[in-house]
Amino acid sequence: MKSRLLIVLIAAATLLSCTSTKDNNLAYFKDLATTAHGELPDVKGNYPIRIQPDDELVISVSSSVPQATAAYNVPMDNPATRSSILNASQPRTQTYIVDEQGDVMMPVLGRIHVGGKTIPEISSMITAKVAENVKDPYVRVDIVNFSIDVLGEVRNPHRVVTGQQYFTVLDALAACGDLTEFGRRDQVYVIRTEDGHRAYHRLDLTSSDVFNSPYFYMRQNDVVYVEPNKIRIDNSKYNQNNAFKLSVISTVVSSVSVIASLIIALTR
Repeated sequence: MKSRLLIVLIAAATLLSCTSTKDNNLAYFKDLATTAHGELPDVKGNYPIRIQPDDELVISVSSSVPQATAAYNVPMDNPATRSSILNASQPRTQTYIVDEQGDVMMPVLGRIHVGGKTIPEISSMITAKVAENVKDPYVRVDIVNFSIDVLGEVRNPHRVVTGQQYFTVLDALAACGDLTEFGRRDQVYVIRTEDGHRAYHRLDLTSSDVFNSPYFYMRQNDVVYVEPNKIRIDNSKYNQNNAFKLSVISTVVSSVSVIASLIIALTR
């Protein structure tokens, strides 16, 4: 009896040891756990948003004399954007839709090529053109249609709409309530369309190297997909198998019941 008890205690200690040394699969940036503090790269300037066809922009031109720049702005209207066509709102400046050639048509200035340019580049270009006739103009450019679809193992998968120019994959996941316990932190995919070509990249959120990735900062119309872990996949297979077995059993029971009813009816 004593020898058996000793074997059980040794086995329990072994299991506890294995559990305590097992990696935490829910942790982010595991390599940062070795230090109490440190610096992370700030790379947002290297991956600016570039305007693409069908983007929706708000361009407002102003100066110290409002009358001098009034002609450069489109009239106020309601609704102002494509997404608010069915919703009543206060009058706002209408938006510009970038055409297939990457151009927008502005009052006075005419056709302006914005495709492939960043927000600051567009603002500087329009400011220079307006400054030929207006003293000290101020031009503000905002992108309206900046949205990211977040799918897979997150708590609230949905389309995230943001007005920020610098929006990271962490921001997108946080907006969806973070990953579930079944989401793989090392298998987060970003699907991106640029110049008509679609590409994907895998991000490993368990490593701080993710901050150096060109896919860390989101672009308009990106898709973020979080892959499920093995537990979720196995549970899904188990549930599907059980549902199939239950369906088969239900069919067999129904068939037996029908046959039994026929036999009883015939033997009377």
